[in-house]
Order: sequence, then C-alpha cells, then structure tokens
Amino acid sequence: MERAGGDVKSGWAILGAVSRRVRDLVPVVLDQLYPPICLACMAPVAEGNALCAGCWRRLTPITAPYCQVLGIPLAADLGPDGVSAAALADPPAYDRARAAFAYDAMARRIVSRLKYADRPEIARFAGRMMASAGADLLGPDAVLVPVPLHYWRQARRRYNQSLELALAVARLANLPVDTDILARKRMTRQQVGLTAAQRAENVSGAFAVRAHRLPALAGRRVVLVDDVVTTGATVSAATRALKRAGIGQVDVLSFARVVIGTDVTV
Repeated sequence: MERAGGDVKSGWAILGAVSRRVRDLVPVVLDQLYPPICLACMAPVAEGNALCAGCWRRLTPITAPYCQVLGIPLAADLGPDGVSAAALADPPAYDRARAAFAYDAMARRIVSRLKYADRPEIARFAGRMMASAGADLLGPDAVLVPVPLHYWRQARRRYNQSLELALAVARLANLPVDTDILARKRMTRQQVGLTAAQRAENVSGAFAVRAHRLPALAGRRVVLVDDVVTTGATVSAATRALKRAGIGQVDVLSFARVVIGTDVTV
C-alpha cells in the first residue's frame, strides 16, 4: 500500500511538472505564432501589452510635483499638501484625482484603440500605469468602481473600457471591484466636441446609486475608475450621486487627463 501511495504521489508530481512546463511554453509558442506588437503603432516589441520606445517617448507622464486634489502638474513644488489655484478657485466634487498621463495625441490614440477598436487587452498596460500613478489612492480601505456605460452603449461596444481598467488595477492592488453600486440611468450624448458647460449638462443626473449595495461599502473609500478625465463632468456627476447616497470619500483614477496647454481635441 505504501508503495502504491508513493507511486500515485510520484505520478502527480510528474503530471504537475509536465503541466507547469506546458504552461511555461504556451507564451513562447504564442509569441512565435503571433509576435508581440506595440499597442499604439503595431511595430514589433520585445513583450506583449507594451509600447515601442518611440511611442513611449511620445507619452507625457504626470509626475510630482502635482496638485494633491486635481492631480495636474505644478510648475513648482508646493509641498506634500500642495493644491493648485484651479482647485482652490473651483473645488471639484471628488476628493482627489490621479492620472498616469496627460491627454495628448499618443494618449488619445491608446484610449481610442481601447474604446473603439475592440482591444480590451490594452487595459492591462493602462492598468499597470494607473496602479503606479494612483498608488496613494489604492489603500486597503478602497473599492474600485468603474464609471458605468449605458446598457445600449455597452451592448454595441461589447465591453466597458472603464471596467476593464478597474479589473486590471484591482489585480495589481489586490482590491475589490464593485460594478453594482453605480448605474447609468439614461443615455447621454458623446462628450467629444462639447464645451465644459455642455458636458456638465449632458451628464447631469445621469447616474443613480443602487441603495441595496450601500451596506457593502460602509467604511470604504470609493475610487472611481475612468479612461480619461477632460473637464471632469462625468466623474463629478458620478461623485455627486455617490455622496448624496452617503459615500463619505470619492477619489478618481484615470489613464489620462487633460492638462492645460496639451494640444489635443477633447
């Protein structure tokens, strides 16, 4: 019996080793069949879910010093609590915002591919960048809430890019994602090309909170996740809905955000 048991254990060990070897070989085989390409320009790259050196250089990371409220770059270091004049003059509905990159031409290309080119895998790259840029938002008391799409828009697009980003960040930060607390209760116009006032009017009252989910978020900070923050109208409307429902703190994490002086159409 002991010999039989030993043989079984040995067999499982061999099977496990073979399984691990096969698992390790799969990416190698796939790379041979489908060599990894740049997420933005399709040029060959060394590994998947990455940018080539040329496209990477065309991105504009948002790094310190930045406004602790809006997350926009500052010309001078104002200290750990530095707040921009824009945040003081017009405080946002949310508490803090962070973004990985300024919304320039390259960031727009990446976001466009993620949203409209059926490329949800781009969220893996974007999520890595967001998790790093928003590390101070991603404490153990946080729960990630993707900005929801309206049902019909998500059906046409097949997926919600904000949810894909939230899931990518969640895997890295070991945080929960709540897709039920916030709902988009009416279809809104596309925000592209609208003025700040038109954007705010477009999304006013567009979000609703599902009250039955509130107990699950008791004592948690909500981190809203979106692809781009332009005027902040969408995340502000979502924040107001959450705070009216009793959520104490709402932060915002995005892949990119508009920065004054960035030459790009929003």
